[in-house]
Amino acid sequence: MRAWSLITNHGLVLAAISRNSKKTIRQISDEVGITERTAYGIVVDLEKAGYIKRTKVGTRNIYTINHDMPLVNKLSDAPVGDMLALFGWQKTPKIKKTKILDK
Repeated sequence: MRAWSLITNHGLVLAAISRNSKKTIRQISDEVGITERTAYGIVVDLEKAGYIKRTKVGTRNIYTINHDMPLVNKLSDAPVGDMLALFGWQKTPKIKKTKILDK
C-alpha cells in the first residue's frame, strides 16, 4: 500500500513550527520527514503567504504564526489556528495594554 497523508507538507511544517517556534530547518525537516531544502522552501512559501513571520535572533530564527489567516480552501473559512489546535497548538492570549490613570 502506498503511503499518503491527509495533511500536506505545508500543513505539517506549520504544525511543526506551532509546536516549537524556535526549531531549526533541520529539526523541522526531520520531524516532517522531508529534506532540509524542501522544508526551507515551504517555510519561505508560508512566510510569503503571510502564515508565519520569521524573526532573526542572533544566528537563529524564531517563527510567529498568524493564526487568523484563512485556510487556503474554498470549502472552509476557518482560520489556520483552528487546524493547528488539532495538533495541540494553543493560541497565546494577546496582552491588552491599559492606561493607568493618575488620581
